[in-house]
Amino acid sequence: MTAFVLATHNQHKVDEFRQMLSARIPGFELVAYDGPEPIEDGDSFAANALIKARAAAQHTGLPALADDSGLVVHALDGAPGILSARWAGEPKSDQRNLELVLEQMSAVPAAERAAAFVCCIAVVWPSTASDAGREMTVEARWSGTLATAPRGENGFGYDPIFVPDGLSVTSAEMSPAEKNDQSHRARALELLADVLTQ
Repeated sequence: MTAFVLATHNQHKVDEFRQMLSARIPGFELVAYDGPEPIEDGDSFAANALIKARAAAQHTGLPALADDSGLVVHALDGAPGILSARWAGEPKSDQRNLELVLEQMSAVPAAERAAAFVCCIAVVWPSTASDAGREMTVEARWSGTLATAPRGENGFGYDPIFVPDGLSVTSAEMSPAEKNDQSHRARALELLADVLTQ
């Protein structure tokens, strides 16, 4: 199988993608990206994932993977959505983002606190590949509700206030292995593995 490049400078994410996909796809090889980061000005998770994957494919000449993810809160009309990482403005701060969402949800009753983590993964083949110009995306959701206060020390971002459906703990109270088995990214990677093996 041809090597793929993952459009991120986050080595932890590279390791996670490599581990999950190599376990599902024989001979799968993933390399880190060392190129410039494009401006993510899309209007959806899919659009932003494609922007990143196109840039990496063009820069490296390899088929590229990229993901875009965030928290979608129904009572906030889908916000913070694609702005999840910068919801409280610049510079990026997980703590300020979480506090802003809690403030915005402070008057929302328990029955109306539904939310979901969404992950979209894009694949783009470069102009030199046999599948030149081919693009595709897969998207997965991890549904749950928002707690009224942070709980747990694991995870990052909005994990301390996200309670997955069917559980009473936040995703920050789950072990890393438990979270990686159930998360939106894990579900999207499962879909991607199915597509790539076909």
